Amino acid sequence: MREIADTVHRTLRDFKSGRISIKKAISSFIDLPYKDLGFAKVDNHRHLRRGFPEVIFGKSKTSGQIVKIARRIISHDGILLITRAEEKTFRRLKDIFPKIKYHKSANIISYRRNPPVLKKGTVLIVTAGTADMPIAEEARVTLELMGNRTGMLYDVGVAGIHRVLDKRDLLEKAGVIIVIAGMEGALASVVSGLVSKPVIAVPTSVGYGASFKGLAPLLTMMNCCSPGVVVVNIDNGFGAAYFASMINS
Repeated sequence: MREIADTVHRTLRDFKSGRISIKKAISSFIDLPYKDLGFAKVDNHRHLRRGFPEVIFGKSKTSGQIVKIARRIISHDGILLITRAEEKTFRRLKDIFPKIKYHKSANIISYRRNPPVLKKGTVLIVTAGTADMPIAEEARVTLELMGNRTGMLYDVGVAGIHRVLDKRDLLEKAGVIIVIAGMEGALASVVSGLVSKPVIAVPTSVGYGASFKGLAPLLTMMNCCSPGVVVVNIDNGFGAAYFASMINS
């Protein structure tokens, strides 16, 4: 809330000194809580409440809509994260913001005006199989943009359980662990049973027919008997990373 008070004080001071008009001052106050773009209302207070600006979900939005929302977020916060983004949208944004990045493996567009202040802890991302990597990459890019140190441990599913047992030291060094698995989704319970750290489980839509596009691992993870496991939605690497970053703070 300190930032809001500073903004109000600065605006009133500028009006009193004659640097801005009353119309400009009123406009500044109107935009304090959110900016109404007509088709979208951009939450200007998200960073104050949650520690990170509003994130754009790119799927089902037009490139034009995304560009307008992105311009507002960057001008207000200097940070941009677009999930499930397309390369054509990235090309349009790059014409406006040359330093913007496209992380193809994660389907994420990102921008930071200033580098993040790194948090002390490390978030370890663990996947059951190589096919889970796109969701893991979504989590990794999100975490790093939010200022987290990350570690990766890929392809250590329970079909060859010795692979994860061999990495117990690495698991225990992490502050938070994200476990990503499809099929039956048993890996989250196994990892949680090995460590003293919080585990965030991400079910993926990877698997044969009876996995029901991620429903089977979702239910397995929700029924985990090992304490200290929370579960996000199917294929939601971003959501897991966001929660892990809040814990890591």
